[in-house]
Amino acid sequence: MPAFKPQQRRLTIQGRVFHFVSYEGHAANPKREQPASPAMWYLMVEGRRCPVIPYDADMPLADVDAALGAWAKGNALAPRKPPSRTPATRRTRTATRHHRNWWGPN
Repeated sequence: MPAFKPQQRRLTIQGRVFHFVSYEGHAANPKREQPASPAMWYLMVEGRRCPVIPYDADMPLADVDAALGAWAKGNALAPRKPPSRTPATRRTRTATRHHRNWWGPN
């Protein structure tokens, strides 16, 4: 059985770079109460990983990129807001009451 070789894919979607890494699956460990997990693609975010889609070694890279990109668009990107039509108004300062006595109201 050949050794698992992790792969990395970096995709730029809507100006953001996403880093995906494939990890080998592992068998269940009943002593530690860990379930089995298949080989998966993970999104790497600030040193943490989020599961994305199952890893298939026979899948062409173009299909992998399409699947990872579709997942990122559906799960990792917020919907774009339409531009606001009202101009931003400048906040005016309200008058503040200054007290003569520092320790309380006069």
